Amino acid sequence: MPRILTALVLGGSALALFAVGWPQSFGLQNSWVFAHAVSLRGLGVAVAAAGMVVLALLAAIRPLRRLAGSLAVLLLLFGVGNAAVLAARGIGVQPASAAERPPASAGTTGDVTVLSWNTLGDEPGAAAIARLAIDRGADIVTLPETTEATGVKVAEAMREAGRPMWVHTIAFDLVSKARSTTLLISPDLGDYTVSSAAGSGPPGNTNVLPTVVARPVDASRPTIIAVHAVAPINWEMSNWRSDLDWLARQCTAENVIMAGDFNSTVDHMSGRESSGSAVLGDCRDAALAAGSGAVGTWPTFVPPLLGSPIDHVLSTPNWQTDSMSVIESEDAAGSDHRPIVATLSPR
Repeated sequence: MPRILTALVLGGSALALFAVGWPQSFGLQNSWVFAHAVSLRGLGVAVAAAGMVVLALLAAIRPLRRLAGSLAVLLLLFGVGNAAVLAARGIGVQPASAAERPPASAGTTGDVTVLSWNTLGDEPGAAAIARLAIDRGADIVTLPETTEATGVKVAEAMREAGRPMWVHTIAFDLVSKARSTTLLISPDLGDYTVSSAAGSGPPGNTNVLPTVVARPVDASRPTIIAVHAVAPINWEMSNWRSDLDWLARQCTAENVIMAGDFNSTVDHMSGRESSGSAVLGDCRDAALAAGSGAVGTWPTFVPPLLGSPIDHVLSTPNWQTDSMSVIESEDAAGSDHRPIVATLSPR
């Protein structure tokens, strides 16, 4: 009987750890608990290491030696597996600063630099947002949880620095700043019109928090989408899954750039890709392409490799990623998200 119980405990533990480490195998990547656990792979490695230490101490007790040792092996495999996934996706290297490399210009080279920052309701302030956008030479700036008033101030500051921007904002209401998303686009990219509906929910928008879909007047230019999907908290799981489905459908056109707070990692997007190289619809992830897909963008109070990479720059295959990085220098700016910046060029 003790051997049977031990086998059941070990078998159940192995199955549970495998489901947490790769929930896609069971279709659980969008399910309560598993969706949260897989979003923090770096933290999972740290927890596994701590658990191994505890089990090593318990193994000193003779009746528990075999069980504790076996559980420690399972935790070791779990930790190594997660570490391997993180290494494959890339732990990232901070690129040269904008001062060391001149910013690309969408009007002269075809390259497009995309900056995205969930500002937690305008918290960093317009001056800090504008400074970062100017320093990084941004042609597109997506700002979830940013009001139109702040977006206009950012554009004014960028205009004074010689980088004018058009401002597009959708707000579901004015009660909460989180219900506003602002998109800034360089005039070098041409004229744009916002086609996403002001009301929440498909077919015109994400369900709870607004996404801005800007379509070009010139069909040769990309459709630009500033994303804000709802977080997968218990009572929003259905809306969260619906948001990801809707965003996947937006990324099936021929020329799309989307960036923002997806509140999901590439694990959660699994099953919504149209090909092996895509992660959502037809879109590919700039972070994976640049080797920084494991660097956490949320929350800012934990080291990046322990955080969750839920902010993304995605694009259709006609764009290639030249660089992408998670910006750690703004961790004290007031937002709980780190900004991300990517430079894309036409294939």
